Amino acid sequence: MTILEVADDKKLQQEFLLLPVKLYAEDANWIRPLDQDVENTFNPNKNKYFKHGEAIRWILQNESGETIGRVAAFINHETAQKEEQPTGGMGFFECISDEKIAFLLFDTCKNWLASKGMEAMDGPINFGERDAFWGLMTKGWQYEPTYKMAWTKEYYIPFFENYGFKDYFQQFVYVSPIRAASVADTVEDKARKVYANPDYDFRHIEKRKLEKYGEDFRTVFNEGWAKFPGVKAMSSEQAQSLVKTMKPIIDEQLTWFAYAGERPIAFFIVIPDINQIVKHLNGKFGWYEKAKFALLLMRGVVTRTCGMIFGVVPDFQGKGIESAIALRFRQAGRDNPHYQYETIDMNWVGDFNPKMNRFVSQLGTSRDKEYITYRFLFDRTKEFKRCPRVG
Repeated sequence: MTILEVADDKKLQQEFLLLPVKLYAEDANWIRPLDQDVENTFNPNKNKYFKHGEAIRWILQNESGETIGRVAAFINHETAQKEEQPTGGMGFFECISDEKIAFLLFDTCKNWLASKGMEAMDGPINFGERDAFWGLMTKGWQYEPTYKMAWTKEYYIPFFENYGFKDYFQQFVYVSPIRAASVADTVEDKARKVYANPDYDFRHIEKRKLEKYGEDFRTVFNEGWAKFPGVKAMSSEQAQSLVKTMKPIIDEQLTWFAYAGERPIAFFIVIPDINQIVKHLNGKFGWYEKAKFALLLMRGVVTRTCGMIFGVVPDFQGKGIESAIALRFRQAGRDNPHYQYETIDMNWVGDFNPKMNRFVSQLGTSRDKEYITYRFLFDRTKEFKRCPRVG
């Protein structure tokens, strides 16, 4: 068997992309990610994490030259040294059902990271934000994944755990119908009281005012989210880049902001799940696929939405704002007889945030999909500690 670094080799890059296509050929609900979404992760001109980090990837081939495994390793130097043990990451792991091959791929990552001064690795994670390609799937194969959410083989679980990876934290996806959800009475009551209070105002996002909403998003995010483990404050430039990237798929009736006077105090960012279109593109996104994408989007084939991120600034938490903004976009659905969306997947609720898990479970949801982010300590005598809780 031969480990090959992918680097800039176009043929090896293609092998890296095509291995999952072979492995998941019989998985009815798997949706092939866009090739560019994977490749951009390893492109310093596309991935901002290269400004303060580095990444490498490999494929593993057998004696016949057939690709039977792949993996990547990366270091975010801004966060690596903030851990008790300097910690890097590994991800984009795929391999045939052979534990020895899996262990060889894990060893390859460990050895590279150790050579760079790391003492632990998290995985499978992404060299980027947590909302993409993050975690090992442990529940939910009977459902389609939402855009950029991880999809992995069930037989990977014992590979990670037998190697010595430990459960660092879990991520849950809560799913519910939008208009017919059985929301807890206490949530409905709190929302009604907030709506009746003239001190509060709820506004859906407007594309013609994206610059303003980008800054409002940054304000709430930095007050309410930057305290979470592994999350750093957002700059104005990052916020504006985010809303600009999202503009083509923004549906104004889905994303809502809450204000106390003119002060932004909460947001609920919900977008159409474009994976319902991506599944028809076979990983490509050239001019033909872009035209097809636009046509399918216009035809209203997307019926599933993704709750991307939810936040309330600390001094307004516990006042019913959470309930009011969580239900506001649902009310928009009930008010519009032509509303095309049927369900929402509330992505990425970490088990280190018990308060959010309790709240989301009151919104008429079921926990349909689950993932684990593992951590492996290179020094096996060190004490393992799970991710600290927040709230």
